[in-house]
Amino acid sequence: MALQRTLSLLLLLLLTMLGLVLIQPSYGQDRMYQRFLRQHVDPEVTVGSDAYCNLMMQRRKMTSYQCKRFNTFIHEDIWNIRSICSTTSIQCKNGKMNCHEGVVKVTDCRETGSSRAPNCRYRAMTSTRRVVVACEGNPEVPVHFDR
Repeated sequence: MALQRTLSLLLLLLLTMLGLVLIQPSYGQDRMYQRFLRQHVDPEVTVGSDAYCNLMMQRRKMTSYQCKRFNTFIHEDIWNIRSICSTTSIQCKNGKMNCHEGVVKVTDCRETGSSRAPNCRYRAMTSTRRVVVACEGNPEVPVHFDR
């Protein structure tokens, strides 16, 4: 009786551990999700300016070695952004079918072309527009800003 109870507990523990492993995103997906957050998510601001782009691009480490030519910051709560992953899949620029689209508030930062890293200079354009993000994992999370 005690052996059967021990085996049952071990089986339950094994199934629980297996469930946790299957639910957790892989290390690669988690790293890509964290990079997506660093490069593209800023829910604290609703409207960006040139000074905002200059500061955020530097603060988020996109000007260390060279000036990133273009970047988009999404000004929405992360849960609103993650909900984009639950929309119908569409084709990404690279041909994969793991992209999803949604409408969000953004600031697009475009490099002026007259600056050098790490002191890159940007022009800001703020709008509410359609964006496309690639999602991966279970549950799906955004890992790449497609367009």
